[in-house]
Amino acid sequence: MAMAVAQHRESSSGSNINKHLDNGKYVRYTAEQVEALERVYAECPKPSSLRRQQLIRECPILSNIEPKQIKVWFQNRRCRDKQKTEASRLQTVNRKLNAMNKLLMEENDRLQKQVSQLVNENGYMKQQLHTVNASTNDASCDSVVTTPPHSLKDANNPAGLLSIAEGTLKEFLSKATGTAVDWVQMPGMKPGPDSVGIFAISQSCSGVAARACGLVSLEPTKIAEILKDRPSWFRDCRNLEVFTMFRAGNGGTIELIYTQMFAPTTLAPARDFWTLRYTTTLENGSLVVCERSLSGSGAGPNAAAAAQFVRAEMLPSGYFIRSCEGGGSIVHIVDHLNLEAWSVPEVLRPLYESSKVVAQKMTIAALRYVRQIAQETSGEVVYGPGRQPAVLRTFSQRLSRGFNDAINGFNDDGWSIMNCDGAEDVIIAINSNKSLNSTPNPVNALPLLGGVLCAKASMLIQNVSPAVLVRFLREHRSEWADFNVDAYSAASLKAGSYAYPGMRPTRFTGSQIIMPLGHTIEHEELLEVVRLEGHSFAEDNAFLSRDIHLLQLCSGIDENAVGGCSELLFAPINEMFPDDAPLLPSGFRVIPLDTKSSDTQDSLATNRTLDLTSSLEPGPATNHIAVDAPSCPNIRSVLTIAFQFPFDSNLEDNVANMAHQYVRSVISSVQRIAIAISPSGLIPAVGPKQSPSSPEALTLAHWICRSYSYHLGAELLRPEPPVGDSLLKSLWQHQDAILCCSLKSLPVMIFANQAGLDMLETTLMALQDITLDKIFDETGRKTLCPDFAKLMQEGLAYLPAGICMSTMGRHVSYEQAVAWKVLEADESTVHCLAFSFVNWSFV
Repeated sequence: MAMAVAQHRESSSGSNINKHLDNGKYVRYTAEQVEALERVYAECPKPSSLRRQQLIRECPILSNIEPKQIKVWFQNRRCRDKQKTEASRLQTVNRKLNAMNKLLMEENDRLQKQVSQLVNENGYMKQQLHTVNASTNDASCDSVVTTPPHSLKDANNPAGLLSIAEGTLKEFLSKATGTAVDWVQMPGMKPGPDSVGIFAISQSCSGVAARACGLVSLEPTKIAEILKDRPSWFRDCRNLEVFTMFRAGNGGTIELIYTQMFAPTTLAPARDFWTLRYTTTLENGSLVVCERSLSGSGAGPNAAAAAQFVRAEMLPSGYFIRSCEGGGSIVHIVDHLNLEAWSVPEVLRPLYESSKVVAQKMTIAALRYVRQIAQETSGEVVYGPGRQPAVLRTFSQRLSRGFNDAINGFNDDGWSIMNCDGAEDVIIAINSNKSLNSTPNPVNALPLLGGVLCAKASMLIQNVSPAVLVRFLREHRSEWADFNVDAYSAASLKAGSYAYPGMRPTRFTGSQIIMPLGHTIEHEELLEVVRLEGHSFAEDNAFLSRDIHLLQLCSGIDENAVGGCSELLFAPINEMFPDDAPLLPSGFRVIPLDTKSSDTQDSLATNRTLDLTSSLEPGPATNHIAVDAPSCPNIRSVLTIAFQFPFDSNLEDNVANMAHQYVRSVISSVQRIAIAISPSGLIPAVGPKQSPSSPEALTLAHWICRSYSYHLGAELLRPEPPVGDSLLKSLWQHQDAILCCSLKSLPVMIFANQAGLDMLETTLMALQDITLDKIFDETGRKTLCPDFAKLMQEGLAYLPAGICMSTMGRHVSYEQAVAWKVLEADESTVHCLAFSFVNWSFV
């Protein structure tokens, strides 16, 4: 009996174990089984059910394991991998936070020292004022003691240079980590765990200065190597040449350097520097690269080469780099310059006297660049179609450098002035020596029988954000560009295909497709390929595509960036352009001259069409834009335009005339756009008043809603129609795209709500250039003809589901469209036609 009970218990226990095994639990794998499963996991972390069954058949050592148990093993294995990855990520984040915390604590200590110093200076000044007041009649107080200016030691021998280097090191460290400069936080650049670093600008010191410090996941020597190669990251650096280098007694190196900087506009001369650069390692292991100008104007290249430059001064500046626990480095960057603002027109002097500009162009750009390299090295940045990061950076640098070359037109590069329009300051320059081969590979070099011609100009614009202007120029190329001129420029990619524009007229279809190639870590620069679709007018080859491809660089489209310039640069390319493709850049550069206050920034919306909604808020603030606009300070910017064209020697005059007329046309278009998108710009078709909720706009909204109710017997705005300003607001925010067009032989758009603008991918300012036929495809236009006749007779028409086109060439589908006549107050006069597109979406 006892044996039977024991056998029963063993049987029950065995059945329980088998039950657990069937459920995939309590399975102990042997080392051989784990090794076999790991091999499969390395090839396929998530095998299918068929693959697991195949694995059991092919591996005899796994024959006693159920497929469900193997499925559980792979699930657990993936979970362990995920936990390991997450733990590694958290450790990295923790190291970065610890380093940033250390950096912030050091910054706090420095600020406390600065506060103590200011308190002491304040007490001393109070004491001096008390002493002066008490001894007003003392004649001995008439003399003032001044500190003599610092003079450089003898720079003609190594001992003198070493003395200068040591002094430069001391002054630089006092700026980087001390209180030698009264630093204040850079506006709009608050430090935090997700920020690039901590940025500051000088408040009151000689010249302009900026400072940055941040964490970079590279070794100090690598960071120093990158930053010392200034032309690779500083777009305004034309050339850096090391004339002399020798070892210092303490193991450091001293270099004498001549640097040339591009001028950002045609209105000012370029700058050059003659400096001493000192690289050394401190006792604590930190690496320092410091630099300052040497006195004397005769140093550097010959006088003829430097004739187009103004000698500027670099006060002690440089890089302080120290290793960080857990890997990476903490970098301090200081740029302190005297840019000799006296040598530029008075209107441009804010550009040369602004520490914010130096911070954006040099200091912040340097830290961003090394962080970009660090992320690319670690594999954090993934780029699209097969282009390596270094190649994309090279394209960006070549576009920027080619544009700067065209703006500056240096004689030693072969440029000479052909014509200068004194009335409009349009400069025509030619370069007969220039080749489209900017790379060592001669295979892709294109011979230019005549050379390159550049038409350039600079002008002042007001009351428009540079970021908004450049973004508009990028998204609405048809508003300012001539497709035939683009086609002529694109012909430079085909040897021997030069022809005067207009010989083969081409129709631009209006379709512009932007294909991204890459961007920087903070999206402050976008590199992209733009395809412009065109077709020939000639019937015999109308089926041939005349598409044009442009390589385009867009930067500075963030309105919150203080002191940064905005650029749109582009160059025609072959649709299968190689890494060393020849480039001939043209484009726009907009540089703010006056710093925007935070209040002004808040009043500028990201999209100018949003100004309408912001002005339609209920309550007393309804018209705050119209009220505040006159009190806002003018936003002044300098716009520089440059277009380059290849030419054959026998067509030089023709191309010059074409270029001159084209640049004048572009200037006119940009001026019109700038006025339209400015906060005080006029709103088309709703009256001349600045306020979008003006009586004219309210009247049109009332007519639209009342006519809808008159023709359809239902309310457009439900459940009950609002009154007053709220009616215009409700119409603006309606979910359906509502458009109005004029009653002309060629109807043009005169009004659209927010959904309508989004559907057409346009703005209120550009709306008046869109005709009714442009928004429909061929099928839609054929369908519209009979319905349009019905609309004019009966005042109402229903359009079936169909496809329309945005201004960017994208197809938009809609379930239904309703069209009706908009009647004026007398209900007999037709003011315009209205369309409502229901449930629209991009295809």
